Amino acid sequence: MFSVARKSVLHTARSQLRATASPQYSSLTRLLSTLALLEQKDGKLQPTSLCAITAGTKLGGSITAFVAGSGVKSVADEVAKVKGIEKIVYVDNAAYDKGLPENFAPLLVENIKKGGYTHILAGQSAFTKNLLPRVAALLDSQMISDITGIESEDTFVRPIYAGNAILTVQSSDSTKFISVRGTAFPAPETDGGSATIEEGVDPKAEAKSEWVSEDLAKSDRPDLGSAEKVVSGGRGLKSKEEFDKVMTPLADALGAAIGASRAAVDSGFADNSLQVGQTGKNVAPQLYLCAGISGAIQHLAGMKDSKVIAAINKDPDAPIFQVADVGLVGDLFDKVPELTEKLKAQ
Repeated sequence: MFSVARKSVLHTARSQLRATASPQYSSLTRLLSTLALLEQKDGKLQPTSLCAITAGTKLGGSITAFVAGSGVKSVADEVAKVKGIEKIVYVDNAAYDKGLPENFAPLLVENIKKGGYTHILAGQSAFTKNLLPRVAALLDSQMISDITGIESEDTFVRPIYAGNAILTVQSSDSTKFISVRGTAFPAPETDGGSATIEEGVDPKAEAKSEWVSEDLAKSDRPDLGSAEKVVSGGRGLKSKEEFDKVMTPLADALGAAIGASRAAVDSGFADNSLQVGQTGKNVAPQLYLCAGISGAIQHLAGMKDSKVIAAINKDPDAPIFQVADVGLVGDLFDKVPELTEKLKAQ
């Protein structure tokens, strides 16, 4: 047993340790500087990319946002109001509109060198998957992809094996390149900020590839990646005609976005832009209602962060019921139209 005097000495030592450790930690935080890469399309900010700013606030230190493309000054003005940002750097050049990595990578490299940032953060998307590893390689750094947590300035958490295991990664690189899972870091407040705006360095590097065209499926529905309600169909719907006949009225009744499992997409029931899962989109709506989806690990990886998961399936042993908050065992061709009619009646 320690005496009272011994306890007092220990308490004093711990107090002194905390007192000396705190300024060191604060000093380290002041040395951190984050560049948050934001995505724009047709002169409009992609809101899902703002998760990089939220992740930056968890790191501490200053946060600078970066955006490039034609007419992005208006995007910079919009981003300047986002809370947590000290500065927004923009490069107004139509050559960066499509995010081709061959010319966008040298642009990012030059602005990173100029700013001397310790962390480069970006939301996980097709754009950043194509670009960020190339930039990391040019600066001789290791890419850390799809993080869901930040433990410290050099230690991060990311899922592996379709979310069945969690990996803690520690990086000793002086500049850390990190992509952030949007469902793990909610967007920051878009009002109340007062960031300064400045023009960035434009190396005007020549692109070795050429953008030819794109064929996009347009819809008036909410965007799948950011919708608050999602209804999703699987292979149990049997055909594209049945998929449209059953799922579209349900989505209309709920005001929801439509998603699909990979099996449904591979069978041609839905466009691949609607795929939810490990090789599709990660979603975390308030409500995720799925029908005819068994619940393969790869699908669960893309929707398990949803606030409420409801499932309809005729197989009572389907894996989807293990993660569902609400489950209904039955024939979806009977249950979904019945549910749709009740929703419309309300």
